Amino acid sequence: MDLNEMSLHDLKEMKQQVERAISTFQTRRKREVAAKLEAEARDMGYSLQDLVEATQTRRRSPATPKYANPNAPDETWSGRGRKPRWFADAIDAGRTPEDMAI
Repeated sequence: MDLNEMSLHDLKEMKQQVERAISTFQTRRKREVAAKLEAEARDMGYSLQDLVEATQTRRRSPATPKYANPNAPDETWSGRGRKPRWFADAIDAGRTPEDMAI
């Protein structure tokens, strides 16, 4: 196929076909993989959904605040993750975590 000998109309039509093929490629590939995985799971006595649910991690519930900034009580910290600057500054200033407990 010599692209230089094709008409502008034919080139644009080919371009549209290529763009359609590219956009649906991932979807087609995912369906193929899902079908293979479903067949494999079924051969072992499971459904793919059972396996997916078994591997999902549980989400933590939102943490409740344990500490409040003594200078700005609306700033709170649950005790999870990095210490806020105000908490570290208060500790450095001689306060204890119990002093800031809610």
